[in-house]
Amino acid sequence: MRTYKPTSPASRQRTSIEFRKLLSGHKPLKALKSGGKRDAGRNSYGRITMRHRGGGHKKLFRAVDFSFNKKDIPAKIGSIEYDPMRSAFIGLAVYRDGEKRYVILPKNVKVGDTFIVSEKAPITPGNRLPMKNIPVGTFVYAVELKPGAGATLVRSAGNFAEVVAQDSGYTHLKMPSTEIRKVIDSAWASVGEVSNDEHRLVNIGKAGRSRWMGIRPTVRGTAMNPVDHPHGGGEGKQGRGLRRAKTMWGRPSGKGQKTRRPKKYSNVFILSRRKVGKK
Repeated sequence: MRTYKPTSPASRQRTSIEFRKLLSGHKPLKALKSGGKRDAGRNSYGRITMRHRGGGHKKLFRAVDFSFNKKDIPAKIGSIEYDPMRSAFIGLAVYRDGEKRYVILPKNVKVGDTFIVSEKAPITPGNRLPMKNIPVGTFVYAVELKPGAGATLVRSAGNFAEVVAQDSGYTHLKMPSTEIRKVIDSAWASVGEVSNDEHRLVNIGKAGRSRWMGIRPTVRGTAMNPVDHPHGGGEGKQGRGLRRAKTMWGRPSGKGQKTRRPKKYSNVFILSRRKVGKK
């Protein structure tokens, strides 16, 4: 991590990642890079559906491959690059047939390393294979929920899931949230841990840096009026006055409470609920 001289109150706390030591210095491949309009938390009618989003520095989208549908063709990592749309590092995978795709990189990968997507691939970081062929105790990332649907789970920086059991056509995975769930064992996953594990140690340091990232300010519910939030009102500084914390719309929120819907479709796959509150 990089620290800064305390020339201001912000720089005293601020930390950042030393990208020069971790990235290869290559520029993004123009064919896999594009611009576009940012939604900033709005739906198709232009109404805010996700608060505290907007502004931020201009970003260019990188077309990252999550399908991994080029099987049994070795690929070499041609570069290690920063992606402004995600916390993990991405790399340019150059396949033996000449095609180039961006992929999420595992930890400790270097330019020139190779990987392969194959049912018979060895259990080495970066290789991808069906979960029924992955031994218990292995760390995986970029996990599919359905075979061929593409990676949807465990994709952010420093994350990994652990294979804890193989049973009756399902693989039991311990997720980064501590939840243990079943995934059909014919779905594919990549071996290893996601790169850029220092991401969780970054201290933003000042409000302006959050604005560069497109994060708008958050107002506490206790600072609002009763008409605006269940925690609002009271003379001076008050507690929330409620046994359980609520969202602006009266739903349970955080503080060790269960917020998962009781009839969620995937409940049948959950073997052990995540540990809420402090880890």
